[in-house]
Amino acid sequence: MATKVVMAQLSPTMEEGRLLEWKVAEGDEVQPSDVLAEVETDKANMDIEAMKGGVMRKILVEAGATVPVGAIIGVIGEPDEDISALLEEAEAALSGPAAAAEATEAGAEKDEADSADGDAAEPRDATESGAEPADEAAAPEAEPSGGRVRISPVARRMADEAGLDPARIEGSGPGGRVVKADVERAVESGAARRGAAGAPVPVAAAGPARLEARDVDLSQMRKSIAKRLVQSLGPVPHFFLTVEVDMGRALDLRAAMNARIAPTKIGVNDLIVKAAAEALARHPEINASWQDDRIRRHGSADIGIAVAVEDGLITPVLREADRKGLVRIQAETADLVARARERKLKPEEYTGATFSVSNLGMFGIDEFTAIINPPEAAILAVGRTAEKPVVEDGEVVVRRRMRVTMSCDHRVIDGATGARFLQTLQAMLENPLEMLL
Repeated sequence: MATKVVMAQLSPTMEEGRLLEWKVAEGDEVQPSDVLAEVETDKANMDIEAMKGGVMRKILVEAGATVPVGAIIGVIGEPDEDISALLEEAEAALSGPAAAAEATEAGAEKDEADSADGDAAEPRDATESGAEPADEAAAPEAEPSGGRVRISPVARRMADEAGLDPARIEGSGPGGRVVKADVERAVESGAARRGAAGAPVPVAAAGPARLEARDVDLSQMRKSIAKRLVQSLGPVPHFFLTVEVDMGRALDLRAAMNARIAPTKIGVNDLIVKAAAEALARHPEINASWQDDRIRRHGSADIGIAVAVEDGLITPVLREADRKGLVRIQAETADLVARARERKLKPEEYTGATFSVSNLGMFGIDEFTAIINPPEAAILAVGRTAEKPVVEDGEVVVRRRMRVTMSCDHRVIDGATGARFLQTLQAMLENPLEMLL
């Protein structure tokens, strides 16, 4: 019996997914648990697996398209099985308003295409599934001087920027249309430069490149960030507490430990996570979350560590940080951060934090405020460590100082409560042996 391949909900907050790549083609035989496609969710790139075996009878959504969770993207069945009913169901769903509003990469260039020079667009070449590849969907053809060249607006703009003659680029798209991949190959090969055949192409005088305004499609991660921040900063009553920490002893301890455990290297952020975890264990009222009709105080310090990734931010969670030593914190954090940057985390590895740490010190930032990630009640923003003159016992001395700012949800945390937590955190970092006892 034929089965539907649907856009699965691969993360708790996922509402739609962008199909990055099909791992199988129509006519391929598949087995249960075979990877069918790679999908971009709001947090990570994940695989869709086959639930049943059979033959990949139909691919309904091309790579690059974004569809809502639950949408039919393909059909698996027996080689001679009638799948017309499933195809009709999928076509009806994908032609609805939600699907019609989804823009592909070429669709983002529609305004440019509408004003492009040349005659009216010719009818599109449809693929078997009724949709064109993401680079070419809804893209009319452009006609540069010297005769008609079938080329998408995306590819034409790339060719113009690279100084290539579209008429000299071999097209691999439907009907011989030039697509962006063809332009990229031409750029790499140095072929199709403008000018007489065989004549050298003059090199433009050096100068600042002219930038053109353009719209950039939102990634699934950027959409999720935008939605979550609106849900946080507006409804959640933030207030902020800042303290400056003398990091001299903590950095000395770090240097001594790294000399003993080489090649493992404990970072400043590992010290901060450890200190925060110990402070949370002493102040359970901070290790809490708002639950609408109650406040939940958590049994362990599950600390989210903000990691900058391409086009966004993700917060992998270090579970039970209050029960782990520095070496283990370093090893687990390094693994989580590496997989976060590769977008290979599982949903359970980036959800469910009870407190978060965001460190921008490595970018030279002295101090900032971070936005709380609901339902957490607080987040710690960490600045850089820098040498500063300070007064001690009436004398000016140079010390290594770092500023941290805690954003608090006033529904859960009062000012004095947050201040006591920061006092403990400060004491831990300024006397780091306390967090090793």
